[in-house]
Amino acid sequence: MRDILPSLERWTSAAVPYATGTVVGTWSSAPRQPGASMAVAADGEVVGSVSGGCVEGAVYEECRDALETGVPRLLRYGVSDDDALAVGLTCGGILDVFVQPVTAQQSALLDQVAALVRDRRPVALATVVAGESIGRQVLLTPDGSVGDLGPARLTEAVVDDARGLLTRGSSATLTLGADGQRRMEELSVFVESFAPPPRLIVFGAIDFAAAVARIGKFLGYHVVVCDARPVFATATRFPDADEVVVEWPHRYLERADVDASTSLCVLTHDPKFDVPLLVAALRTPAAYIGAMGSRRTHDDRVRRLREEGVPPEALARLRSPIGLDLGARTPEETAVSIAAEMVASTWGGSGRALTGTRQPIHAPSGP
Repeated sequence: MRDILPSLERWTSAAVPYATGTVVGTWSSAPRQPGASMAVAADGEVVGSVSGGCVEGAVYEECRDALETGVPRLLRYGVSDDDALAVGLTCGGILDVFVQPVTAQQSALLDQVAALVRDRRPVALATVVAGESIGRQVLLTPDGSVGDLGPARLTEAVVDDARGLLTRGSSATLTLGADGQRRMEELSVFVESFAPPPRLIVFGAIDFAAAVARIGKFLGYHVVVCDARPVFATATRFPDADEVVVEWPHRYLERADVDASTSLCVLTHDPKFDVPLLVAALRTPAAYIGAMGSRRTHDDRVRRLREEGVPPEALARLRSPIGLDLGARTPEETAVSIAAEMVASTWGGSGRALTGTRQPIHAPSGP
């Protein structure tokens, strides 16, 4: 739902009624993950997507119906892989979609979610999607919660589980009894986590960096561009970056917020910048560390890093030369190859053409 929050705020501000349809469960090769959402305003405007096209029309009509009736519903769309041409998801997957008309109280909660997301603060929204208190919601952060799901023990149990999901940045559907006990009946509660977006830090204020910043922003990263040269590191040259930092790269990295979801792209290919920066980078828990340069540059860089005492297991984390082999030439094509390698690294993809593989297209996304 993160991508449609600005539209929901706009509708709330203009007092436009709307309904949402949110993916709360998936099976097999479903095209979207839990949390993917569509919203339909009373005037017919629609934002977002739940399936990439497969069942958009059906969910749109359900949202329109929910606006008229005021009744929320949990719906299932899909087919078995053996019956992929039947009505539903032609890719063979299954989607559970929760459709609800959004009340004034729920709009207020969503506005709070949007504000917290803008401030890069973790927040989760728990919604009863099946059971007696269907549609009730609780907003929670690491420090507190707003709202209730009915029985106090149920709310307490959901808030406790949801905090665990929020810590991992995961979304999931919980099945509980009305008393908060874990059961395969009575109530289903969808918890959507809005963890801060991952960071992409691009080092080197060059034309390739501008293209990487652009595609990184498109992929949902919080993008930082860093270079020691103030004449090149400007907001004007990098309009897609959330931050442009003028500082020696290794010094900035030593104080930067780098965690296991952060990606680091070293595009300077200049030893006086690269070597101290990569020594610092390979000490971090960053998910992805890539460095640009020719194979000759790579060999020289690795030799220098070894001389600096970087151990073999750390060097094995370095993606260099950076990117997948796409035959890229232009900065934009190179940015695509870098982004493709980052995505493959995140989800365990092989980087091979799908026509030559047999494994599931969408790998399990974890807990």
